[in-house]
Amino acid sequence: MLDGDTKSPLIFVRTMPMSCPYLKGQIERRLITDISTIEGKKSHDLLANAGFRRTQHISYRPACPNCSACKPIRVRVEDFKSTSSFRRIHKKNADLIQEWKEPRVTEEQFELFQSYQHSRHGGGEMGLMDYVDFGEMVERSPIETRLLEHRKAQSKELVGVMLVDIQNNGYSAVYSFFDVTEPKRSLGTFLVLNLISGAAFDNLQYVYLGYWIENSPKMSYKTKFTPVEILTPDGWVKQKSTP
Repeated sequence: MLDGDTKSPLIFVRTMPMSCPYLKGQIERRLITDISTIEGKKSHDLLANAGFRRTQHISYRPACPNCSACKPIRVRVEDFKSTSSFRRIHKKNADLIQEWKEPRVTEEQFELFQSYQHSRHGGGEMGLMDYVDFGEMVERSPIETRLLEHRKAQSKELVGVMLVDIQNNGYSAVYSFFDVTEPKRSLGTFLVLNLISGAAFDNLQYVYLGYWIENSPKMSYKTKFTPVEILTPDGWVKQKSTP
C-alpha cells in the first residue's frame, strides 16, 4: 500500500487559555486539528459544516470553559434578501471590477492590509504582522483557497481583498481588508454582498461568515445579510436579523 493511501485519524487538541478578544473577562480556548494531512483535507468540508473555521493549515472552533457565545453563522444564498441600503452600496461601487486570484501575496496587497490594520485594529496581534506573516496567512492553505480582488476600473487601484475558501456547498469568507479612506463606499459590506452574488452565480448554497456573538458590536453586521443560519446543538437554524 502506498503511503499516500494510508489513513491517519484527525487528532484534536485544546489550545492554552488566553484572554478573549471579544468579550471582556472571558477566557478563550480552541479545539484545533491539523488539516494538512490527506485525511485532514478530505475532512475540511465536514468540519466547516460542523462549525469549524480554518487558519493556515489548522481547523478550529471555540471550546471555551465558561462561555458559548460564539455561534457559527452562514448566509442562505438562494433566499438572500437584498435591501434598499444594499442596493445603494452596490451603486456606490459600480465603478469597481473584481478578479479571482491564486493565493499569492503581493506588496500591493500587503500595503492595503497594513493600512487597514493600523486604522481598524491597531492594538491587535494582526497589526503586528510583517510580510512573511501575511504570506503565511494567505498562502498556507491545504485546501482550495482564492483571493478575490476589487479594483477601480479606470485607475486599477486595489481597494478591497477577500481571502476565500472554496467549500463543497459554499464560499467561506476567511478574512477581508479594504481601503479605509473611502468610508462612503461601505467596502466591508460590499465585499460580503459581492461574495454572496458570486455564490449565487456559481449555484452554491451558503456563504460562511465565521462566528457571530450576539453582544459584540463588531459582529452585529453579520445578521444583516438575511436570511442567516446559526449553528446550534440542534443543527443549523434560521436566525432573524437584528434591528
